[in-house]
Amino acid sequence: MKWLSVLPQQCILLMTCLLMALEAVPIDIDKTKVKGEGHVEGEKVENPDTGLYYDEYLRQVIDVLETDKHFREKLQTADIEEIKSGKLSRELDLVSHHVRTRLDELKRQEVARLRMLIKAKMDSVQDTGIDHQALLKQFEHLNHQNPDTFEPKDLDMLIKAATSDLENYDKTRHEEFKKYEMMKEHERREYLKTLDEEKRQREESKFEEMKKKHGDHPKVHHPGSKDQLKEVWEEADGLDPNEFDPKTFFKLHDVNNDGFLDEQELEALFTKELEKVYDPKNEEDDMVEMEEERLRMREHVMNEVDINKDRLVTLEEFLRATEKKEFLEPDSWETLDQQQLFTEDELKEFESHISQQEDELRKKAEDLQKQKEELQRQHDQLQAQKQELQQVVKQMEQKKLQQGNPPAGPAGELKFQPPGEHKVGDAPQHPAGGDQPLPPGHVQEPAARTDQVHP
Repeated sequence: MKWLSVLPQQCILLMTCLLMALEAVPIDIDKTKVKGEGHVEGEKVENPDTGLYYDEYLRQVIDVLETDKHFREKLQTADIEEIKSGKLSRELDLVSHHVRTRLDELKRQEVARLRMLIKAKMDSVQDTGIDHQALLKQFEHLNHQNPDTFEPKDLDMLIKAATSDLENYDKTRHEEFKKYEMMKEHERREYLKTLDEEKRQREESKFEEMKKKHGDHPKVHHPGSKDQLKEVWEEADGLDPNEFDPKTFFKLHDVNNDGFLDEQELEALFTKELEKVYDPKNEEDDMVEMEEERLRMREHVMNEVDINKDRLVTLEEFLRATEKKEFLEPDSWETLDQQQLFTEDELKEFESHISQQEDELRKKAEDLQKQKEELQRQHDQLQAQKQELQQVVKQMEQKKLQQGNPPAGPAGELKFQPPGEHKVGDAPQHPAGGDQPLPPGHVQEPAARTDQVHP
């Protein structure tokens, strides 16, 4: 499962990590000196969510492929270009039948999941005539033309889609954070408009005071510098700062022992620095801003240390970075509160977009209200017609009763019989020789005399 641990970086590295991990340099560490419990050998490390909407599908495919011996062997000899070009995907034809069957099942489940999501989305807007096949084209991580079997093309598409999506993941997060900050400022200004002059000045003073309080924090070390890493070495690892050793530090913080520092392992190194600036108990400290700060620190270190830009830091890259001048004498680090996150023009454009959205929502609400009123009008009209018809029927029944005719049932039958009358089939049975009329042409024989003497 080693190459599964780098999912949040780049999908192609999921398949090269096994090979590269075998070449990692072993380092002997006296972990009895390390504060806290370290990673236990063989212990399963939970991998963070990639943020992709097909994250679970990606992980399941990887898990299944790892069970095939042939594919694992090919993986160990493949380089990044072979994976990116799709050459490795063609090896899927040679995996075991059991693996292919399981992959087929995973794909069918994923297609069914996507169709369910599409239907739910369309139902929410009350759309009809859904063309699931056309809508599936928007999902680029599988071959929608063949929804039943997992083919080499599916693996190739999954690798390319995950690689592209993860490369744009940080950019998307930055854009969302910027919108978050502009929305905060927009709502603050809108709230101020509702206050009188005295209250507005009080709120402005409070806002400036909180900004000043948030900015009053200890110095933040430059991420990835010697001072920053030594602080982690001393306070988090519980080791003597005078015995700081980069090679040992790398091994200590390679949590899953795969020979790399991935993005999550790097981000964990900045916790001590972030705690200087952010405290969840303080009203002036925004935890969303803290995570954005963490992301920027990680990106900065990756840009300085990750030589081959594969979003992983090897031991060699890490040691080479510790030899640079910037490692010993870094520039000062500016936190978010020291930066301008957006301009006034950007805020105005954002507010204009919000206003447009609000107008559209208002129009939709008005249309829905009109539809509701029209439906209510039609309902009231139908109710009035129903009452009118019921009144007419009641009057007709009363009129029939007054004329001596019984009211009729739904099929025209009488609801009750006048005295002395019987329904057809309910006539009393007449004994033989009685007064019951005979059929036409039939002559009744005279009754035999009871006093006749027979010979």
